[in-house]
Amino acid sequence: MTEFSSFTYAHDGELLSGVYGGDAGGPDTATVVLLHGAGIGNKERLLPLLAEFVSRGCRGLAFDFSGHGESTGALRELSLRRRYEQAVAVIDARVPTDGPLILVGFSMSGQTVADLVGHYGERVAAIGLCAPAVYTHEAWDVPFGDGDGRFSRIIRRPDGWRGAPALDVLRAYEGRAVLAVPGTDAIIPTAVTQAVQDSLAARAQFTRFDVPDAEHMLGLWFQEHAEDRREFVTAVLTGLGDRGWTATRSWLAKQLPEGRTVTATAFAQGGWSSQLRRLTLDDGTRLALRTFVKPFFRRHAPGLLTREASVLTLLAAQQAVPAPRLIAVDATAEHCDHPSLLMSLLPGRVRVDEVAEEDLDRRMDLLAAQLAAIHTVVPDERPRTYQAWTSAEWVRTPGGPLWERAVEVIRRDPPAYEGCFLHRDFHPGNVLFSGEGAQLRISGVVDWVETSWGPADLDVAHCSTALALLHGPEHGLGFRARYEAHGGRRLADSADHLYWRLLDALAYSPDAAKLAGPWRELGRTDLTPEVLGGRLAEYVAGLLELYG
Repeated sequence: MTEFSSFTYAHDGELLSGVYGGDAGGPDTATVVLLHGAGIGNKERLLPLLAEFVSRGCRGLAFDFSGHGESTGALRELSLRRRYEQAVAVIDARVPTDGPLILVGFSMSGQTVADLVGHYGERVAAIGLCAPAVYTHEAWDVPFGDGDGRFSRIIRRPDGWRGAPALDVLRAYEGRAVLAVPGTDAIIPTAVTQAVQDSLAARAQFTRFDVPDAEHMLGLWFQEHAEDRREFVTAVLTGLGDRGWTATRSWLAKQLPEGRTVTATAFAQGGWSSQLRRLTLDDGTRLALRTFVKPFFRRHAPGLLTREASVLTLLAAQQAVPAPRLIAVDATAEHCDHPSLLMSLLPGRVRVDEVAEEDLDRRMDLLAAQLAAIHTVVPDERPRTYQAWTSAEWVRTPGGPLWERAVEVIRRDPPAYEGCFLHRDFHPGNVLFSGEGAQLRISGVVDWVETSWGPADLDVAHCSTALALLHGPEHGLGFRARYEAHGGRRLADSADHLYWRLLDALAYSPDAAKLAGPWRELGRTDLTPEVLGGRLAEYVAGLLELYG
């Protein structure tokens, strides 16, 4: 086993005990810092993992927080703030200044890693989170106590972790990130793990590392299971010099025109299913790179991206539908770090802001006309049949007569319909606008991965739901009339049309906030869960009154 040197570091009246190794290498050599969890956690159980990192050429460091292991101090006096301050003190004292950092945290140290990412910024080349916890800001400065004090009461509040500042930090992180998830975890709620995963998938080069047979204490698991330990280290170190994106960068370079290079990269806001980057080439050309990182969408990427590539090829000849131009696709991640599609970048931007009634009317008329144009596309080969996103058996509602009546409407076989070409995810978040006032125009329609064959009612329903949530129920209820006024296809009669409208609307019950997450990133912070839940209920009631 790798030999480590011991050290003690005096901080805030206490002596922190640590070990380090791997002193060879230059200033660019990354230093991995392993941070144990709460309770009986300590550095000793992490030494085999530290040795594995050091054997791969990293410097390595692990230490006991005060009140743990061989460090002095009382555990009851420790807090999240003091954990962070102790980690910063040890790192600043033991790690070469400005050298790249790899931060690996277990359980409570998931929070500490996020705090350190916020402090060290781009210096953090990679993070590994192992069954991580995150906490409400109220808990930050509260001593842990003896298990029944204020800290415990704060962290035991149901859903108290939602809105944790750590999630925002992880959402903004752009380096390599690995989330290790045990098969059974009696400590960390599944919803916390999902929230951490969604945050990391926003911008990081993210991989989920499942450990099916393990329980919460992954430090002990990695201590005893060498193969999982090695695989985890390999995952964290993948593409380290390029913050995890080595393979994607190499593939991308091969798709560019000869002699061209990427000079600037920026994230496009508003995405949910994938990461979207704007790329600027040295000649001013602008491209867009879509990358599927979230585990669910990565699994389905071969079908989604192959379909989008086919649709973009089809739409290249459709002047009435401004879609991106396909450049290259790697749907199975054969060459990239993640499944990716490279396309032209269309002008304009997503507009979901609140505007004057006249401007909103103009915007919705343009949406209706554009959707009608999409429904005129005649593909050489019919795309797959639409997929319903909920059913009477799957849907969850707040309960009560309104929702019971709505669910009963979709508790039937789908109505007969005359099929057409559907975008299937057409809403303001997937439409780009250019110009202002009377010069307002749609300059692009994006996100063609869900393209399907089905009733025009379903596309109208989806856009209507989005408008109801964005701007109020009356705007969703009135979208059908706008669509028909702009030459849209004949829609179903009342009862059948109601089926399609509710089939879409009920897919967002009871969590309408999920659809609106990207909108809030674009400035619509007024769209709280309470506002969205109220609008969805009013919209459903309006549909039942109008068509029931």
